[in-house]
Amino acid sequence: MANEQEKQAAARSSLAFVQDGYVVGLGTGSTASYAIRFLGERVQAGLKIRAIPTSANSRDLAASLGIPLTTFDECPEIDVTIDGADEINPALQLIKGGGGALLWEKIVASVSRTVVIIADSSKQVPLLGKFPLPVEVVPFAQTLLAGRLAALGASVAERKDRDGRQFVTDEGHHILDCSFRRIPDPSGLADELDHMPGVVEHGLFLDLADIVLIGKGSEVLEFRRLPEQTGPT
Repeated sequence: MANEQEKQAAARSSLAFVQDGYVVGLGTGSTASYAIRFLGERVQAGLKIRAIPTSANSRDLAASLGIPLTTFDECPEIDVTIDGADEINPALQLIKGGGGALLWEKIVASVSRTVVIIADSSKQVPLLGKFPLPVEVVPFAQTLLAGRLAALGASVAERKDRDGRQFVTDEGHHILDCSFRRIPDPSGLADELDHMPGVVEHGLFLDLADIVLIGKGSEVLEFRRLPEQTGPT
């Protein structure tokens, strides 16, 4: 229950970065869904925005709340994206993709002027890797890639849905969840994954988060990514 309250507090704080007329990227996951619901309240109260969702689930939720949706055909740039994270290290590097939307999430983040990450305090970690790293792969190469990822030191598991069937992303790919336990060099690992044919995307989000809002107890801590130093404001 405490985590849910922290998620809600961080999500509500993120609305301060949304202005009238903005194009807003809508993240995916439990914390992002709170932000979408709070945005829906603001839209009902008169806020004028257009939104680009990072998953079919977020799209459906936004539509049910009356949030106007748009596409990259109409809006190739996004003013601000609000999304969650599965792990956040002190350098504001992230593991994302627990909700299975990492490909769309990274595309949306890459064209956003500001990326605001919201999370509860359990997502803060000194070192990435305890949360399994999602790697989105084309089904054709899945078996080959599982072996290559295991050779990097990961315990690899094929993601299943709630019914125990193969999890399929919105783009028709599969996800391998890779437990590394510790990722001391996120940039090096990201580079290796980027050069593996058949890997569509991975959940290492490096140098993408501009602002991180973390609910902690009764307060919300704000961190910003700076050129030389990252820390609380």
